[in-house]
This record gives sequence, structure tokens and C-alpha cells, in this order.
Amino acid sequence: MSVADALARMQAIVGSLPRSDGVARFAELYRQVTAAVSDALEESAFADPRFLERLDVAFADLFFAAVDADAQDPTTAPAAWRPLFQARSARGIAPIQFVFAGMNAHINRDLPLAVVATCSELGIEPRIGSPQHEDFLRINALLAEAEARLKKETLLTGVLSTIDRALHRFNRLGDIVAMWNVERARDAAWTNAETLWTLRGAPQLYAEYLASLDRLVGFASRGLLVPSDSFLQRIGRRLRGA
Repeated sequence: MSVADALARMQAIVGSLPRSDGVARFAELYRQVTAAVSDALEESAFADPRFLERLDVAFADLFFAAVDADAQDPTTAPAAWRPLFQARSARGIAPIQFVFAGMNAHINRDLPLAVVATCSELGIEPRIGSPQHEDFLRINALLAEAEARLKKETLLTGVLSTIDRALHRFNRLGDIVAMWNVERARDAAWTNAETLWTLRGAPQLYAEYLASLDRLVGFASRGLLVPSDSFLQRIGRRLRGA
């Protein structure tokens, strides 16, 4: 699979689902970020574009595998992904929560696996300070830009924000969004990749570590998916055409 193939599969997922579907919400943002990475690769903006391109594909494959597993038998989907799959049509959950739950599952669970698989394929050790790690960090800027745009499109501002916070003291969307930080998540993902790399020679310990990580990430996603939509937030999104 190439990056172009991954983009086509993401578009197919988005096109096959209702716009309100939580997985579609995540897949659309993922497609936008992947397209931005593809453009940057064409501009030779990275020290080791081969590594980043292979990582991009390995990473996407894990998302597609989770989607396919859920479609065939939801109990076989990774624990990290199940909260999003189970809540994808639930009411009271804002679009940004679906996106962040998807990012949480994909970055905290899938990204370490993708880094290990890519490094194994290319004969590279995942190491902080390496050219590959520096390229990995450069992607943070693209994700931060997409995250900021999403927050701007979703969160209330100005007078509506003040009124909303006065009326809704608990389970506010802003408080849930504050739980998520993409840069910290990606830093943790690289650390977990180094850990999994070290554990390759101990298969049982490797599997136990991954299973524990999988469950922990799923637990975090359930927190990100607590219903939080208020009447004013729904009105604000409608006014923006979201």
C-alpha cells in the first residue's frame, strides 16, 4: 500500500458513512492530515522521507485493520478502538470528541506499533535524536494546526462561551477537550515504541505490555467520549454549518 492508497481508503470510509458518524469524523481529519504529510513528502521537507512514508502507511494500516475487525466482529477490535466504535452514533457527544477519541486510540496504541514495524522493515533503531525522530517531531506541527482548526470550528467563543459556562458547570466540552494534547501523546508514543522495541526478544512480556497499553488507551477514550454537548454548543455548530 502507498500513501495514495491510504488516502483513497480513508476517503472511501468517509464516503460510506453518515457525516454524523464518529468514525467518519475522525477519518476525515485523518485524511486531511495524511494529505498534508503527503504534500510535505513531495516537497522533500524531511531528513528521511523513506522512513516517514513507510511509517505513514504502516500507521494507516492499523486504523484500517481496526475498522475491518469491528465490521466483522466488534469483540476482535483492539480495546483502544472499541469506545469510539461503540459510541459512534451516540447523541450528546460533540464531533471534536469523536476526533480526539480516534486520535487517542490511533496515536497512543497504534503509533508505537507502526514505529516498531517501520524500524524493523528498514533496519533502523527508534532512538531519540535520530533523523527519523526529528522527522517524527516535524509532523506535530501539521497535527497541531489541524487540532487548532478543529477547536476553532467546534468550541464556543465570546458571549456564547460565557453564557454556556455559566449554565453548564459540569461535563463542559471545553473541560473534556482539555484532557487531550496531541504533542504529549506523540511523545509518549515514541517512548512506548522504544519500550516495545526493547521487548522484542521477550514475546510474552511484549504481548502483556501491549495488552496493558491497549486497555489503558481504551479507558482514556471513554473519558473523552462522555456526553457533553449543551444546547448552546449545538446552536453554535449549526450557525457555523458544522
